Amino acid sequence: MAAVQLTASSISASNLPSFEGLRPSAVKFSSVGHLRVGGLNQRSFHGLVVKAATVVAPKYTSINPLGDRVLVKIKTVEEKTDGGILLPTTAQTKPQGGEVVAIGEGKTLGKTKVDISVKNGAQVVYSKYAGTELEFNGSKHLVLKDDDIVGILETDDVKDLKPINDRVLIKVVEAEGKTAGGLLLTEATKEKPSIGTVIAVGPGPLDEEGNRKPLPITPGNTVLYSKYAGNDFKGKDGSEYIALRASDVIAVLS
Repeated sequence: MAAVQLTASSISASNLPSFEGLRPSAVKFSSVGHLRVGGLNQRSFHGLVVKAATVVAPKYTSINPLGDRVLVKIKTVEEKTDGGILLPTTAQTKPQGGEVVAIGEGKTLGKTKVDISVKNGAQVVYSKYAGTELEFNGSKHLVLKDDDIVGILETDDVKDLKPINDRVLIKVVEAEGKTAGGLLLTEATKEKPSIGTVIAVGPGPLDEEGNRKPLPITPGNTVLYSKYAGNDFKGKDGSEYIALRASDVIAVLS
């Protein structure tokens, strides 16, 4: 097996907020002395800078998204459990929601002007890896496309999520606790289910002319969906939910 040796003569970090685990606004490796892999020659790297979020200078007092983009102020990460136990940064859950603080002018499809699906002040849930992160006015923000917003959530329970566009909210069936032969399964060995009951659906996607196309599924349907699609959530009652695109629903079961 090739040996890997990495030494750094100087590593400095600035502006390291305790947010979403370790998400530095700028981590600068001023010089990495040696990087050796097996018999490869040594190479030196100088001035390597890794950025996790763009810092907007204080002289800028507003951000105006363009087109179908939305500016969202990210919710603060949970630092304690419900029982008051302090969580290490590595165990803190990445937020997937926040408040809409600015919206673009929308977009044009065909001859139709399409407005942004959400309004300023709306509490929204968005796709986990969507958008561009910013540090603005001392808070974490995200600039993302309207289509990256999963739904509107005005309460603290995901079962109340109102999907937008082509998104669907599904309550996942419980995983089987035993094999067909009767062997008890642990949590780690349970197969992730891909069947659930539709709780809510969005108004549908837009066609090329800007008209809504109603979704072919309705609340109450039991559906089969792609195993690795969507965003997973846990409700206040402990139930598992998933929000995904209607195109990730494979079939309706009856």
